Amino acid sequence: MRLIVIVLASSLLLTGCFGFLRDAFDTRKNPGPCPVAGALYDVSRIVVFKDDVETFDNVRYTGDVREVRLFCRYADGDPMRVEVEIDFAFGRGPAAEDEKYGYKYFVAVTRRNSKVLNKKEFDLDIYFVDGDIVEDTQLIAPLVIPRADETISGANFEVIVGFVLTDKQLEFNRAGRRFRLNVGN
Repeated sequence: MRLIVIVLASSLLLTGCFGFLRDAFDTRKNPGPCPVAGALYDVSRIVVFKDDVETFDNVRYTGDVREVRLFCRYADGDPMRVEVEIDFAFGRGPAAEDEKYGYKYFVAVTRRNSKVLNKKEFDLDIYFVDGDIVEDTQLIAPLVIPRADETISGANFEVIVGFVLTDKQLEFNRAGRRFRLNVGN
C-alpha cells in the first residue's frame, strides 16, 4: 500500500504557495542546480525494541528512509522554492503491541557540508492494518530558502532528512547493527 501525504511546512524557512513547481506560466530557467537532498546514514533507519533488548524477537517497529527527491524553482533574485518527497518503508515486528505507531522525522536545510540553517520535526502515525509492512510518501512543501542575491545558487545548500532517534538508537545505527523486516517490495 502506498500512501502520499502532503505536509505544509510553512514554518520551515518562511512561507510560500503550494504547487509553485507546476506553474505553467513561469518559463524562466533556474540559473543553477537545485540543492542536494538525502538522508544521513546514521539516522536513515530506526529500530524500536521491547525493553531495549536487541534481539529479533524484541523488535517492535522499524523504519527506513528509502529515497529523497527534491524539486526546486528559483530565478533572478527570488528565494528558492523547494518541494521534498520522502519515501519511507515501515515494519511491525514480533514484539509490536499495536496496529499504530508514531514515528518522528526531521527535515533540515543546511549550508553545503556546514551549518544547519533551519530544522523542523514532523510526526508520522503509521497504521499496520493490512499487514506488517507499510510504505509511505511524505511531501514537504513549500520550503522557501532565502538567497542573499541572484548569485547564490542551489549548490550552496543541502536538504537533509532522517528519523529523530534516542542516543541508544543512534549508537545502534552507528555500530552497523540492524534488524530490518522485509520493508518495501
